[in-house]
Amino acid sequence: MTAYPDTQLFIDGIWRDATGGRIIPVFDPATGLPIGKVAHADRTDLDAALAAAERGFALWRLTSAYERARLMRKAAELLRARAEDIAVMMTRENGKPLAQARLETLAGADIIDWFAGEGQRAYGQVIPARAPDVVQMTLKLPVGPVAAFTPWNFPINQVVRKLSAALAAGCSIIVKAPEETPASPAALIRAFADAGVPAGVVNLVFGVPAEISEYLIPHPVIRKISFTGSTPVGKHLAALAGLHMKRATMELGGHAPVIVAGDADLALAVPQIAAHKFRNAGQVCVSPTRFLVQDSLHDRFVQQFTEFAQSVRVGNGLDPETEMGPLANDRRIPALEALISDAVDKGARLTTGGRRIGNEGYFFEPTVLADVPTSARIMNEEPFGPVAIINRFATLDAAIAEANRLPFALSAYAYTTSSATATRLGHEVEAGMTTINHLGLALPEVPFGGMKDSGHGTEGGSEALGAYLETRFITRKG
Repeated sequence: MTAYPDTQLFIDGIWRDATGGRIIPVFDPATGLPIGKVAHADRTDLDAALAAAERGFALWRLTSAYERARLMRKAAELLRARAEDIAVMMTRENGKPLAQARLETLAGADIIDWFAGEGQRAYGQVIPARAPDVVQMTLKLPVGPVAAFTPWNFPINQVVRKLSAALAAGCSIIVKAPEETPASPAALIRAFADAGVPAGVVNLVFGVPAEISEYLIPHPVIRKISFTGSTPVGKHLAALAGLHMKRATMELGGHAPVIVAGDADLALAVPQIAAHKFRNAGQVCVSPTRFLVQDSLHDRFVQQFTEFAQSVRVGNGLDPETEMGPLANDRRIPALEALISDAVDKGARLTTGGRRIGNEGYFFEPTVLADVPTSARIMNEEPFGPVAIINRFATLDAAIAEANRLPFALSAYAYTTSSATATRLGHEVEAGMTTINHLGLALPEVPFGGMKDSGHGTEGGSEALGAYLETRFITRKG
């Protein structure tokens, strides 16, 4: 087995300990035991990272798009070559099954490749002028050094989107990665360093999230921020960015509805969406959560979904038979227990699960709640765990109203064999991303982002690079 490494800061091309020597322990969620440590940056380290990012930007912005793409593609190949070792590290620090960790790593390489190509297509415009001796044009230029803040649930995926977009645009970056899962994002950044990205262009720090964000965001060196995390924290950071006129991309919480119309194919819907629900133990911002099933299919859907949940193999992610690993940290267990208890107290029916598994590690049963009233907390708060809520609806109007009831609008799912119903859901369900009759989210080439309290901006598709570029207009006569 790959040894789990201690993780250092990466500043100005050098891997090093924190100046003050502070460290944070890292735990294996399958055992609850410490497996390593990560360096804890202080203000001196942040100042060094800011100075490095400023120098790195001065160099990287003048590097051709062709050369930037070449180095990025080299980093992608290194990531692919190291995927097996990185996957083991990710499973040990995050808990997800090894197959999911491997897939996340390989998908990260695809994202790098895609953004490398997009950076070569950051076109400006020539605008027809009103006089024959006037030239009007726009240029797309990198906005400047970026501060990126990422969570623990997808340690590579959440970093690689921000990192790849920034580098493709010609920006330097400081990544504040998660302390719970530091080794896999560090391995991602090592691939860029080993590929030859110049010192200072990419920097990595760890520490107390609030302290780092509240220092980096107002700092004059930083010109853009990108954050993935909870809605309350995202609102605070967006307000801080706005106060200092900094661009901000926000990918925040969700509470994804799944509308299963009466004409849906249950043989397709149940195994597909149930497996998606329990992926990464439900710790996914786009995880399907509120299942709205039309009356005629409701009872069969609940039965089949419950049977699927009971069949899920829960265990250590390093076991090849495991289908769902532990929760990522001990904070999630009491949080889920409280939400489930509140729902049952308010009249919900627990069809399976609802409890911690054993007393070692942070394992939790795949859980299904049915007939949950909207007054229950879990109908209004993102559970971020392996809990599915299944309610019935009579009319499509009612399903759409419930889907749109909450301020969250990140992702939505639907199953129907009616083209008319699919068209209506695509237009009327308020979500940044809606996938119907299949799982089509999070590919590099498609948008990834939400609406309303789920954030703004996108981290995928052709629009993603624009957040890291500014438009300069130049007009010249003669």
